[in-house]
Amino acid sequence: MEITFLGTSSGVPTRSRNVSSVALRLPQRAEFWLFDCGEGTQHQLLRSELKTSQLRRIFITHLHGDHIFGLMGLLASCGLAGNNERIDIYGPSGLKEYLKACSKYSYTNINYQLEVHTIQPGLVFEDEDFTVTCQLLKHKVPAFGYRISEKDRPGRFNVAKAQALNIPSGPIYGKLKNGDIVTLADGRTINGSELCGPTEIGRKFVYCTDTVFCESAVELAQQADVLIHEATFAHQDAEMAFDRLHSTSTMAAQVALIAQVKLLIMTHFSPRYTPANDITLDNLKQEARAIFPNTKLAYDFFTYEIPRRIDS
Repeated sequence: MEITFLGTSSGVPTRSRNVSSVALRLPQRAEFWLFDCGEGTQHQLLRSELKTSQLRRIFITHLHGDHIFGLMGLLASCGLAGNNERIDIYGPSGLKEYLKACSKYSYTNINYQLEVHTIQPGLVFEDEDFTVTCQLLKHKVPAFGYRISEKDRPGRFNVAKAQALNIPSGPIYGKLKNGDIVTLADGRTINGSELCGPTEIGRKFVYCTDTVFCESAVELAQQADVLIHEATFAHQDAEMAFDRLHSTSTMAAQVALIAQVKLLIMTHFSPRYTPANDITLDNLKQEARAIFPNTKLAYDFFTYEIPRRIDS
């Protein structure tokens, strides 16, 4: 699981930062998922190592423009590029109507399978490898945070040990690799878990924006490997954050601390904190690290691979 930030500014783009979008690449599937799609996201994708032909799912947090204005353009370009793969889009009520209106009035014909799912708090998506859940955050419009949980996997299968036990190769190996208990033709019962290394613990990635500090963000982020959390404002601008229902650097750090996450990556920064101003993003980083030391600042095209963990 590899995260790539495609936009890290709030509200409007700047010379160095586009508006909100984050990609989650799943190399084992040769696909990636997108979280939010601000204006210009498809340009950012072209400048990255990601291939739009591998886009399979898009998760929208809320319907503010800096999170969705790039969506229709991206979907249209996928069609013009001859994308024949299905794309599933998840988001709050109104998203489907928004896309229908964009398609109608721009005379855009989507010629591939596109499914829009209206989400509610709870389970959003599940397959054999992942579950995606969401919680309602605290913002001026309905906004959701997402939690992506990779399912635990059995450890590496010891083929040499299986051969030493004279276990015939074939479909039986697949069952044993999954940790199943198998009865052989000679009557022996083999526990697959005894032929596998330590379990690979599924990784957990959480994306929370836009929101002021709230308990649902803490609940969503519990013991995540990576929490991406908005930090629109510096601590001294907390009054503005409460008024606009956005987070400060210290709010993001408090969520990370209470939820016991492993790494906090802050994003969605106000353009006011430029190097020429009295308060810069380095100040926001210092504020957050005073509460939660393992904090990073996102920047456009910053990539982070979430490491695997082995059950001890």
